[in-house]
Amino acid sequence: MRVLIVFAHPSEESYSAALLAAANEALVQNGHDVQVIDLYRAKFDPVLSLQDWNDYASDTGRLIEKVSPHVEAMKWAEALVLVYPTWMYGPPAILKGWLERVWLPGVAFDIPEGLKKRARGKLQNIRSFTVITTSGSPWWWLRLIRDPGRSMLARGYRVLFHPLCRMRWLQLHDMNHRSDRDRAKFLKRVSRTLARL
Repeated sequence: MRVLIVFAHPSEESYSAALLAAANEALVQNGHDVQVIDLYRAKFDPVLSLQDWNDYASDTGRLIEKVSPHVEAMKWAEALVLVYPTWMYGPPAILKGWLERVWLPGVAFDIPEGLKKRARGKLQNIRSFTVITTSGSPWWWLRLIRDPGRSMLARGYRVLFHPLCRMRWLQLHDMNHRSDRDRAKFLKRVSRTLARL
């Protein structure tokens, strides 16, 4: 498969970077064609400017052109893998900004035609969606507050993909209190899961 990995962490020495390396290695070793977008190293600008906001619906083509390498990567991919730490119950701002600036009308969805209608997904090429993340919160707390980060991606964004798109969610909770053994075990889980993609 053609697999796009989008990575969002400021440190190349982080545990998230180790998760990226494990995911990439497992995919490459199993014959997948892998492309990695490292948002921090690419210095991706996540800010939607006033001009971009003004042109969002009226001149979407200009916005698409500004991020065309990212749009092309999304159109190329058959599988999407996001690797990031969960901060403040969601993805880092740079990744949220990437979603806002790249997943544009005409690229990721069509704007609804009227009241009470939802956007229709255009990323029918994506048949596999995997999220690899960590969080400081324990699993029970996230479940109690309805896990906003997971809900956003697994429920809100997944509908933009192929109807038979397979979703995989890999999350290491209680990150601030995990042992080296726990982290190593989760790395192996990531490798095993992506080896079966």
